[in-house]
Amino acid sequence: MASNNILVFVEQRGGKVHSSVCQLMSAARDLAGATGGSVEACIVGSGIGDLANQMGALGAGKVYVVDDPELERYRAMSYATALCSAIEAADPKTVLIPTTFLGRDLASRVGARKRAAMVIDCTEVAMDGDDLLATTTLYCGKTVATFRMSGSRLQIATIRANAYPAAEVTDGASAETVAVAFSLDGDASRAKCVEIASTSSGVKDVTEGDIVVAGGRAMKSEDNFNILFELAETLDGAVGASRAACDAGYQSHNRQVGLTGKVVTPALYIACGIDGAIQHLAGMRGSKVIVAVNTKKEAPIFGVSTYGCVCDLFVLVPLLTQEFKKLLQG
Repeated sequence: MASNNILVFVEQRGGKVHSSVCQLMSAARDLAGATGGSVEACIVGSGIGDLANQMGALGAGKVYVVDDPELERYRAMSYATALCSAIEAADPKTVLIPTTFLGRDLASRVGARKRAAMVIDCTEVAMDGDDLLATTTLYCGKTVATFRMSGSRLQIATIRANAYPAAEVTDGASAETVAVAFSLDGDASRAKCVEIASTSSGVKDVTEGDIVVAGGRAMKSEDNFNILFELAETLDGAVGASRAACDAGYQSHNRQVGLTGKVVTPALYIACGIDGAIQHLAGMRGSKVIVAVNTKKEAPIFGVSTYGCVCDLFVLVPLLTQEFKKLLQG
């Protein structure tokens, strides 16, 4: 019979824990308090044993480490095998995974292998007896649905970024480390990583920024996006774009925010020259604070914004950058 413990999958890249993991630890603490269980973590990779202490400081009582040279880079089948091995060792009630590209891929594979109940991209999770209530949005964010996952089987939920605050760090806290044996099954052993080609330009991906500065068709050209990049760099944020801006060639489609692009939930979203088509709103309306800058006072973006600025973005954005630089340097 499964324990009442909550297992958090620790997504890491190059030995650095993904920022969303700290938020998952906060959700896990809430669930563990309701089940009477404890918070545990699972780390998969190569040479990642030192990360166990970080999880202990965030509240994990036990950390399952699957450490093998074959796991240095993410491969779907290998990581699914590794996480399934950790689940078998931990025997948890619930597994929490970040809603990232890696997390979506991994959760689906593990859920199928373990015949688990699963909900993707949750904005809230709560226990109701032995069942897990998982809340998510549907139909471009127009509706909110809560699914009940039976306590009679393993429960898996991926949690949307910024849905929960980051867990508080307890200095000096440590966790028990459990090494999990790993061996590739037949299918996974046939897949080999031949080459890794980075497409990163050194600027944060739009899904990884706590602050996103996005531009629309009103930017008028690729060169004009430079004022958004300067503001984003000042705030240590990322740059996004509407589909119209991407289709016009102002930015590449990997920066596109919206239903047909990437869904983002930053702490601050600054929409510059974006009117707010429903597809775009579906990709960013979960942001904590939304600032809209647009000359059209009737633009739909103002209907979801926390603060609205009816003005010329080419005047306001450089002024914002200037003021933020003064504040940050002072």
